[in-house]
Amino acid sequence: MTNVYDILEERGFIEQSTEAAACRQLLENPSTCYIGFDPTAPSLHVGSLLPIMSLAHMQRCGHRPIALVGGGTALVGDPSGKTEMRQMLSREEIDANGEKLKVQLSRFIDFEAGRAMLVNNADWLAPLNYIEFLRDIGRHFSVNRMLSAESYKMRLETGLSFIEFNYMLLQAYDFLVLFDDYDCHIQMGGSDQWGNIVAGVDLVRRMRQKTVYGITFPLITTASGEKMGKTAQGAVWLDDELTSPYEYYQYWINTEDQDVARFLGYFTFLPTEEVQAVADLQGTDLNLVKTILAYEVTRITHGEAAARAAQAESEEIFGARTITGDLLPSSGVRRQPESAVEGAAAGMPATTIASSRLRQGIPAFELFAEVGLCSSRGEARRLIKQGGGYINGRRIEAFDERATLDQLEKGEILLRAGKKKYHRIQVDEKT
Repeated sequence: MTNVYDILEERGFIEQSTEAAACRQLLENPSTCYIGFDPTAPSLHVGSLLPIMSLAHMQRCGHRPIALVGGGTALVGDPSGKTEMRQMLSREEIDANGEKLKVQLSRFIDFEAGRAMLVNNADWLAPLNYIEFLRDIGRHFSVNRMLSAESYKMRLETGLSFIEFNYMLLQAYDFLVLFDDYDCHIQMGGSDQWGNIVAGVDLVRRMRQKTVYGITFPLITTASGEKMGKTAQGAVWLDDELTSPYEYYQYWINTEDQDVARFLGYFTFLPTEEVQAVADLQGTDLNLVKTILAYEVTRITHGEAAARAAQAESEEIFGARTITGDLLPSSGVRRQPESAVEGAAAGMPATTIASSRLRQGIPAFELFAEVGLCSSRGEARRLIKQGGGYINGRRIEAFDERATLDQLEKGEILLRAGKKKYHRIQVDEKT
């Protein structure tokens, strides 16, 4: 089996690692790794997907992932990547959030039969004797070195609380405990965690004279520079009660063109060679790939039934996109035959019109009335004047604009009235 380090590197996951060659060598055999998730909200969001997917890749390659719920560190608050102190949550709020995170993570990772573990660092951090902790752990940390970490340097400008200053020690101690109790040799996380991870690597070396490793991932932004998982409506959550599977699907299908291949590599399990094969697609073909991306990420997060329902709902509103076997064939997305007639979405009405009529051009208002999208030509005129008429997704500017053969896409023209009424025009080439 391919070394998981190579898989992660090939798919763009790895930004930094400690002793990369030795870490890769370790992963030639079954190993244990971990990532921490602070339960500061009742759900993880899309910004957490990259670390979650890395654990899933680890498990698929025969390694044992540990998902650490930071019930203890959440009481302190991680200053990494923050310009101000996080809101302090109660122990009850943190415990409730942690239970919900367990359910979400189980969709990506199989916790059965010890194939993965979920632990809560409150189990060992909450009972700590502070004086003993400072004597045993704190003495291994240099304040000067801690202040050089990016997570602290940024906060020094706005104010770093003493409780947050302790966070690096606590996270390093987590690594030591997981090394001792579960033979865990690798910690992974976002690039903003590099200082904390290196601190843990150093602590294990100092206290156990053993070598452990750290891997960090890039912090994902979109091609336009937006933070991953943020929309005008707020965060895109993994909890289907906070972000419905349909809304989740729509987030992915609206991915910016430049991000599609990159996100396929990050957020699906589709083979790398298939992802690379579609990297240079543009226009209609790229939009079809977005459908596959949206379906695959929704399926992984919410299950196949939810993904198919979201795809069907999207097609009902926005029209079907004909997916053929040539595009990312390993995807489970519903595929349509090459033929435009056979490929029409189930239940969407279609009318066949002689090619000679379309060669001359048919006024849009006449066509909308003829195929039944409007009850009369007068209604069709009003609809189009009010901006509610579309040809192939483009708003019709004038009611007498003509539908012609030049507008055929894969042998069809898609008409739309308002938000939900669609009709396909197919061509009889013999007339």
